[in-house]
Amino acid sequence: MPQGVASSSRRETGANVLDTEIAQLKAESLGSIGTQVETAVARLKAFDAAGAPDPARRAALLDAAAEKAWAFMIQRELCGLRHWDAVVKAYGIPREVLNRMGRVKTG
Repeated sequence: MPQGVASSSRRETGANVLDTEIAQLKAESLGSIGTQVETAVARLKAFDAAGAPDPARRAALLDAAAEKAWAFMIQRELCGLRHWDAVVKAYGIPREVLNRMGRVKTG
């Protein structure tokens, strides 16, 4: 029997439906945090391109980008996605951001 016919005649069980919903939620979560990483990195790069001499603002943007990248890496790991190098390249995450990931702020 062709696979298309076999899979369409497969009975949906509660487990199949739940697995599908979990996969969709994982994808939505990764997409959302990925967008947040893109935005944070873009803000940092735009600030740097503008050449504004405001170290405190740059540090805040750097911290925000590192926080989003760290959350994204954790979310990917929880989804079973282990290869981080391709993501760093695809999102253009600067080394300086990577170096700040997971840093605990005090105070």
